[in-house]
Amino acid sequence: MTSPNSQFTLALSLRDGYTFDVEFAAGEGPSLVVDELPPLGEANGPNPARLLAAAVGSCLSASLLYCLRKSRIEVEDLHTTVEGTIVRNEHGRLRIGGIRVRLAPELTAEQRGRIGRCLDLFQDFCIVTESVRDGIAVDVVVEPALTPAGYA
Repeated sequence: MTSPNSQFTLALSLRDGYTFDVEFAAGEGPSLVVDELPPLGEANGPNPARLLAAAVGSCLSASLLYCLRKSRIEVEDLHTTVEGTIVRNEHGRLRIGGIRVRLAPELTAEQRGRIGRCLDLFQDFCIVTESVRDGIAVDVVVEPALTPAGYA
């Protein structure tokens, strides 16, 4: 569970080309391979835009599921589709212009009539979606490392 003012750390290591291995802290899940799409990369894994879309979709899915379960509403299955739009900004740089998420929980007819409160609440509890909507402060520092002698 995430608590206020908690921090997390992960590490990326260059594998080859534009492919990176992402390592999470112990107990936070297996490593992940990320890469850029061609022509820059080789699509050896999802690229950052798709990871962001997956994070938004996963967060919303988990938040909806949590609310429904807390309300004792049985969910047979949950299918989520995320569509992202890539646009160019005023400087011609590619940006994520929008993310559209469709959540389709499988519920009985009786349960469908009971989900109103969750529909009003669940988005507000999604850490990722609400952070993206409000904007995230990103502090960037570049600290070049010296290549050991003989490895140039």
